[in-house]
Amino acid sequence: MGLFNVTHPASFVLTGIPGLESTHSWLAGPLCVMYAMALGANVLILQAVRVEPSLHEPMYYFLSMLSFSDVAMSMATLPTVLRTFCLNARNIAFDACLIQMFLIHSFSMMESGILLAMSFDRYVAICDPLHYATVLTNGVIAGIGVAVTARSFITLFPLPFLFMRLPICRSNVLSHSYCLHPDMIKLACADITINSIYGLFVLVSTFGMDMLFIFLSYVLILHSVMAIASHKERLKALNTCVSHILAVLAFYVPMIGVSVVHRFGKHAPRFVHVLMSNVYLFVPPVLNPLIYSAKTKEIRRAIIRMFRPVKM
Repeated sequence: MGLFNVTHPASFVLTGIPGLESTHSWLAGPLCVMYAMALGANVLILQAVRVEPSLHEPMYYFLSMLSFSDVAMSMATLPTVLRTFCLNARNIAFDACLIQMFLIHSFSMMESGILLAMSFDRYVAICDPLHYATVLTNGVIAGIGVAVTARSFITLFPLPFLFMRLPICRSNVLSHSYCLHPDMIKLACADITINSIYGLFVLVSTFGMDMLFIFLSYVLILHSVMAIASHKERLKALNTCVSHILAVLAFYVPMIGVSVVHRFGKHAPRFVHVLMSNVYLFVPPVLNPLIYSAKTKEIRRAIIRMFRPVKM
């Protein structure tokens, strides 16, 4: 690299499942199915929101943003994961690894921001329903989408450059079938304090704050719901939040798990790292469309209408 006078390998070597290399070809099928589910189901939701007028509401616009981030995340990892498991082609160029690392972390941060925006949508819908349409206008929703995207790319822009300043002279073998910053900096033979501190700052200031505000929004929502006199109406209001709560759990639980394993599980077996990273990679894009399709009848009806033949 010309920008920093340090030693970098021409490529990194990706890892499938250590000790189970002989089963990689068998795992390729299930992986293809999961990618097909993630891409197909999220594209269906995007198309349903686009063509169905009844879904042109803030909640579904945010859902389409969530589906877009899931599609983008899947597309960012699909080439290397399938090459590793299907073709045993494990090399990835240094620059390509940096780009993939940046995209994975960026789309993950975007998803966190979108989940926060969706919690705000639920807060306004339940706590201030009379002003719902005037607060969450199309302009406000578009502005939130732009802000979430800009936050991700601006916050993570220094990450590749912070890594490029590190010499890599120990090994070029990564622990996963895709590139993650915590995994990559372990290969450096120099002080990684700055990278670790910046990574922790990003984790706390974005994901951590998003989690905090999501929690606070549900505290306010619960307080408002408990003030409703009718038990039936309370259940109805809470039921509108179930899909979002499940999506939040599907995203943050694997993310916290993989972060804890990377930071504190240095002596954990390698298969634990691989398992957590793959759960983090596949669970949200696969589960999110299933959750919203199962719990939201409007989404189900729109998807069914898309496949129902038009009567002449």
